[in-house]
This record gives sequence, structure tokens and C-alpha cells, in this order.
Amino acid sequence: MSNEDVWDDFVNLPADPPEMRQLCFSCERPHNVCWCNYLPETRLKPNCKIVLLQHPAEEKRSLRTAPMLTLGLTEGSCVIYKGKKFPTKKHVGLWDILSSKHSVLLYLSEKAIDIAHLPKETEIHNLIILDGTWPQAKAIYNNTQLLQSMTHVKLMHNYESQYIIRSQPTDGCLSTLETAVEALTILENDNSYKNMLLKPLHALCDFQLQHGAVTHQSKEFKKRNQTYPKLIGRRLRQYLDNDSCSELVNT
Repeated sequence: MSNEDVWDDFVNLPADPPEMRQLCFSCERPHNVCWCNYLPETRLKPNCKIVLLQHPAEEKRSLRTAPMLTLGLTEGSCVIYKGKKFPTKKHVGLWDILSSKHSVLLYLSEKAIDIAHLPKETEIHNLIILDGTWPQAKAIYNNTQLLQSMTHVKLMHNYESQYIIRSQPTDGCLSTLETAVEALTILENDNSYKNMLLKPLHALCDFQLQHGAVTHQSKEFKKRNQTYPKLIGRRLRQYLDNDSCSELVNT
């Protein structure tokens, strides 16, 4: 047998199948970076339900924070509807939620009021949050007329995201988890949401940093310090020039 024939035999050998990492059944993360041990020992039960309207692209992200809400709160306290327009026939019960006078949308529109300044007698059963990047959230809002007629609230405090492994458009942008936690903390005057629900997020960031990830500053920070490597688009420039920094750009 010639050397060429031997080489051909090696080339034609089937490749070994890649070794699959074992995933956690709950968070669907590899076991060595699973954050489930950092969830509250007893799942929290808020007075209002968190309703996430999730863009389909968000489900494909490996580092999303919405599962931390669904696993950290009692069953049924956080529900997720997927789509680009709401409600459709597949969104069972969503029409009643969005049309209820006890539902509010967390969205920075011109008519939005500071969530901390809601009248004390306001009874909120459902807190609606758009789960996606800012362009995705804006598209959902523009495509859903029912959302535009709801009561809108916003977070006016200058929060700094602790989701340090993802770049945010501005310094005040928060992940989906952080957005919900800040809103619940204000609505229920209870810091336990911050103390308990953010632990999985801290663990996720620590795991990623240990495996080669780096900390990220916001695009606004990089623009301000002239370190942003790309040209700023018109949409982002208009947004960054806006004085309000509590916009929702969820991840």
C-alpha cells in the first residue's frame, strides 16, 4: 500500500462526534455555569403579575435574563408571550390582560409617568414589559395598537446595569430582569426583589468572566469617551442626545 493510499484512508475516517455538554434541566445552561443554585430558596410572589411580550429573536440568545424571572418568581407570576405583534389567536388570554384597567405598560413614551408617582390607590394586577432590544421593542409597540392605548409608566431613576457582560446603548439601560426587579421594588416597596432576584445575574456574569468574557461599557459611555469603534447611527444618536436615560432596552 502506498503512502498516498494510507493518507486517503486517514482522510476518509469519520470524525468523532462532538462531546455534548450536559445541560441543566431548569435554566438550560451547561452544568458548570448553571445559576440555579443562586435562585431564591423560596420563590417570590409579587402582588402583580409580570407579563413579558418577547420578540422571537430573544429566545435564541444564550445569555438572556427572562428565565431568571420565571424561575425566581412563583409559577404564574411571570408569563411570556412570544411574537412581533400582540395579541394574536395563539396568545390565549392576552387580550383581556392588555385591555384591563389594572394593567400598565413599562415603556418610555411621551405619555409615560414615573412609576414611583403612580397614585397610591392605583391597583396594578399586570406589569407589561417588552422583552427584546430597543429596536425590537419599538417595533412591537408600533405594531400593537392595544399597547399604545394602555397606561404607560417609566423608570426615572438613574440605574446602572449590573449585566456587565453585555453592551447597552446607554448608561441607564437595564436587562429584562433588572427592569422587572426595579419596578417591583418600587411598586411593592420591598428590597427583597433586588437582594434575591439579582443573584443569578451576578453568578452568570461571574461565570462568563471566568471563561474569557470581558466587562462592557455602554455605547453612550464609549461615545462620551471617544472609544466607540463604530459610527453612531441616526436612531441611536437621537436617543443618546435625549436627556432621559431610563429607556428600556432589554436583554
